[in-house]
Amino acid sequence: MADIFDKWDSSIDTKGLAADVEEAAANGGQSNHKDVPHGQYEVSISQMELKASKAGDPMVSIWFKIISDGEYKNCLIFMNQVITQGFQVHIVNELLRSLVSQAPDPPVIEFKNYKQYANLILDIHELISNNYEYALDYGENKKGFGTFKITEVFILE
Repeated sequence: MADIFDKWDSSIDTKGLAADVEEAAANGGQSNHKDVPHGQYEVSISQMELKASKAGDPMVSIWFKIISDGEYKNCLIFMNQVITQGFQVHIVNELLRSLVSQAPDPPVIEFKNYKQYANLILDIHELISNNYEYALDYGENKKGFGTFKITEVFILE
């Protein structure tokens, strides 16, 4: 039984979870999550990683934090793209290229294997996290899946 606790402690960000518990207590136990409607938003990137989906498939997860004033300021838009097929990796590659399009020496965006791709995503997040903000067109395709297009890059000084 103790093995499961060790597994959870090593696979879940327990410090982050504890901070979330404190935030929930400060908010009276209410979630501050709002469903964000499709539209245009100014965003920063809060998190980017390659992780396992609920089904265990490789999935790129990007959290866009809305920074523009209004009802949805500080809300998150989540992009979760499984990458087991070529067109799925292509979708992520195009988004990654748009995120680093204004970088002085942008990394080469290519998929060789999952370990390399995970490191690339982490490197890109480190490069952009305090240097760029974006105009995001958040929409939906014909099949009902979310679409995410960077329409403008803002360089922070």
